[in-house]
Amino acid sequence: MRKRLFYREPGVFTQDSPARLLSAALGATLYSPATRPRLADDVVKQGGRGVVSMVLCLEDSIDDADVGAGEENLVRQFTDLAGRAGADLPLLFIRVRVPEQIPDLVRRLGPAVRLLSGFVLPKFTAERGLPFLEALTTAEAGSGHRLFAMPVLESPDLLYRESRVATLEGIYRAVDKYRDRVLALRLGVTDFCSSYGLRRGPDMTAYDIQVVASVIADVVNMLGRADGTGFTVTGPVWEYFRVQERMFKPLLRQSPFLEVQAVPLREKLIEHAMDGLLREISLDQANGLLGKTCIHPSHVLPVHALSVVSHEEFSDAQDILRPERGGGGVLRSAYTNKMNEVKPHRAWAERTLLRAEVFGVANEDIGFVELLAAGLTE
Repeated sequence: MRKRLFYREPGVFTQDSPARLLSAALGATLYSPATRPRLADDVVKQGGRGVVSMVLCLEDSIDDADVGAGEENLVRQFTDLAGRAGADLPLLFIRVRVPEQIPDLVRRLGPAVRLLSGFVLPKFTAERGLPFLEALTTAEAGSGHRLFAMPVLESPDLLYRESRVATLEGIYRAVDKYRDRVLALRLGVTDFCSSYGLRRGPDMTAYDIQVVASVIADVVNMLGRADGTGFTVTGPVWEYFRVQERMFKPLLRQSPFLEVQAVPLREKLIEHAMDGLLREISLDQANGLLGKTCIHPSHVLPVHALSVVSHEEFSDAQDILRPERGGGGVLRSAYTNKMNEVKPHRAWAERTLLRAEVFGVANEDIGFVELLAAGLTE
């Protein structure tokens, strides 16, 4: 199956891989409340289903009164996971509420801290975020274990026009100071919407909400630049999860996806069930975002399928980055359908090859529908 789908198969990475690779490999980051009683089983199950990063949340997803119990549960569940030799685990992050939780949890986790990739830092601004980053640095030094931060950009100061630029400048100074520790910046679009009493429907994307779209644009503009000063910025959460995966399966089992006559009907089914999510993932990528926050396992496959580099993209990127093209110039693409201008398209090509290193390259005749269909039948 893999050889039929992929021109270049997805790459292998581990928790110890370089940060640059891990930031591109986060994919669909699945959130789960830290209070779940069978959290260790859930983590193992989702890892086996292809989830590559998870956030175990002690913040907004649980009641204020349950924080202590959530912390105790995390320690138990990590200890359980540490005893499961050979389990295929995702990258694991803990979303905390206050900086003091970071060193406290690292201490309480003991040897099981080796399974932890880092912490998600809520409502990040320069003033609020620096204590989190300092706490993470202290915890890392004390444990001897590499820990990353993923700040969440969701503060009203970032949303409001009159304070946005100053807030972004402060955020940049904070994360730049701890650049080696910041794996990615995450967008908290639900909090943005709440400031105006808004909520996008299942047939709309974050980019249809103009006040939200303007924030995303400014975050990418100031924090996501491709000149070496920027950071990976991940896509916002998709709130709807009534994706009827089972509706596809009988059709897919009866009709192998290479049967041409089956494709139009399957495309209609997929479009009907996932249209809003698929459009938003595509718009995330077009606007410079990589990966996506997810709150339901049904979102993972579409995010990963759309993260696979097409054969055409890969061909263009390789052509642009050939050593002999170092002086610039313009060339016709191998697909003879576009212009590749070497210098302006270089940053795009480098980012594309990094994504290909993680998610692979599809064969020439394989598109998103085939990749999604293959995943649904596994």
